[in-house]
Amino acid sequence: MKESVLEVPGARLHHFVRGSGPLLVLIAGGFGDATVTDALANHLADRYTVLTYDRRGLSGSTTDSPALTVATHADDISLLLATVTTEPAYVYGSSFGGLIALELTLKNPDQVGTVVAHEAPVTQLLPAPERAVAIQDFLTVEETFATEGVGPALSYYAKFLDLDPTDREADNPLRTPGPDHLPNATVLLAHDTPAIRTHTFNLTDFQNSPVRIIPAAGQDSTHIWPNKCAELLADHLGVPCEPFPGGHNAYTYHPRATAHRLHQVLTS
Repeated sequence: MKESVLEVPGARLHHFVRGSGPLLVLIAGGFGDATVTDALANHLADRYTVLTYDRRGLSGSTTDSPALTVATHADDISLLLATVTTEPAYVYGSSFGGLIALELTLKNPDQVGTVVAHEAPVTQLLPAPERAVAIQDFLTVEETFATEGVGPALSYYAKFLDLDPTDREADNPLRTPGPDHLPNATVLLAHDTPAIRTHTFNLTDFQNSPVRIIPAAGQDSTHIWPNKCAELLADHLGVPCEPFPGGHNAYTYHPRATAHRLHQVLTS
């Protein structure tokens, strides 16, 4: 595995490349750094050259200018891709990572061959009552962070996303929070959550995109609104919404099953 740091405007992006085969970029959700996608990457490295990274402001990706928009994160991954390949890449993003992947696809379609967006929170697709619930969920997280701090705000995230870290593959142990846990979570709550809440797309651009866009959703998360976003994105594109094992965070809890399903989808 090769470890590198790329200087980009306002930040230094800590990233890793492992494996061999066509290039596949993994974009974590939440405040996940590269370590969060390690298990998934290891299950894919026999078939793909896998690029993982710490998003701007997380862990090894130090920044003088925290990202205030999803577009900044998309620009970062675009610059990373340009150092690794001149060919269109496979891109997998989950949750917030899926939103970044979609933004990258629309801004730089020449860099993306196929994108799999797992439960990306494209809230503008939701019917008005459900959209109001989704926006209020984000606002509650932000208000809780401002009044009660990191722990209660993350607990509310876990509640509305129905995250169950005990539902995991037997050989995939629970992660012990390290020294980057608190500062990384603070980046999500202070900067990324407002960016997610306010982000919108020109939805027509998805239908006109030359990129193969594959919406995906967890088989166990049909009761949460990000799953509905994936279904509605698929309807908007006129393509199937591909079922993936587990729930919203299955790529971290069930990396082996996710890797198997991702390979199926990418090569179908």
